[in-house]
Amino acid sequence: MVTPSTSASLFVGLGNMGRPMAINYSPGRELFVYDTNLAAAADVAMATNGTALPNLENIPPHIGTVILMLPTSRIVESVLRNDPGLFSQLAVGSLIIDMSSSDPESTTDLAAEAAELGIDFVDAPVSGGVSKADAGKLAIMAGGESTAVERAKSHLRNLGEDITHTGPAGTGHVAKALNNLLSATNLAAAAEILTIAATAGITPETMLEVINGSTGRSQATEFKYPRHILTGTFDSGFAMDLMVKDLRIARDLISRQSAEAPVVLTAQQTAEKARDLLESASPDHTEFARYYEKLNGSSLRAS
Repeated sequence: MVTPSTSASLFVGLGNMGRPMAINYSPGRELFVYDTNLAAAADVAMATNGTALPNLENIPPHIGTVILMLPTSRIVESVLRNDPGLFSQLAVGSLIIDMSSSDPESTTDLAAEAAELGIDFVDAPVSGGVSKADAGKLAIMAGGESTAVERAKSHLRNLGEDITHTGPAGTGHVAKALNNLLSATNLAAAAEILTIAATAGITPETMLEVINGSTGRSQATEFKYPRHILTGTFDSGFAMDLMVKDLRIARDLISRQSAEAPVVLTAQQTAEKARDLLESASPDHTEFARYYEKLNGSSLRAS
């Protein structure tokens, strides 16, 4: 597909992840930004020497690349399809990169619709959390046609150091959902072990030291527990509601595949129970551990 003469980029979605990603993306590019939180958009525009758009109804005609970092597939669909959505405004040969955690089926449909319009579509969700977004070191899973993914890599190089082409459109979001399900399983399993160890007389700090020097270690035990859970800060920047949403996407994917996954699906079901237990309006996903504290009657706060 021929790259259009349009050269500017539009970044849509400037939340906890989108903000640092947009800032890292911008050097050397003409950047437009948009978020429903207009103050957030103005802040990022100032940080990037870019331009905040008041809405998406009449985007500048020389925008040829759009990056989306939005909470749900429904919002992605509305941004692209609403009248006037971005699908109706972008030129033939434009590129859309959806970095949201979206439903793979929705992504497949959107990619097919984009292809009919002569627009390249790549789903490129990320892993690594806010700290990796700040550092520009996210892991990126890219689904789409090979030529489109190669084209997208030039836009992703400042955002992540590990970009994996997972297959056709939609497979990036498949990979992200399954990765997050495994991550949540590790978080839950560690909570079980640490609370049981605490009741047996081993402090959480000591048990973590054992685990992280042994075969049971994971990203959860190496980073999330010492930084966000034992400290009691619960400030990873990734909301539990978003984690639960991702786990539902993974659950539905497993169901459509008629696959057997009792271990990880138990973690998904437990996350739903934990969310119901938590009283906060918007708990951090690391507060998953609090469910096990109540379940096993032991604290994971550092002594």
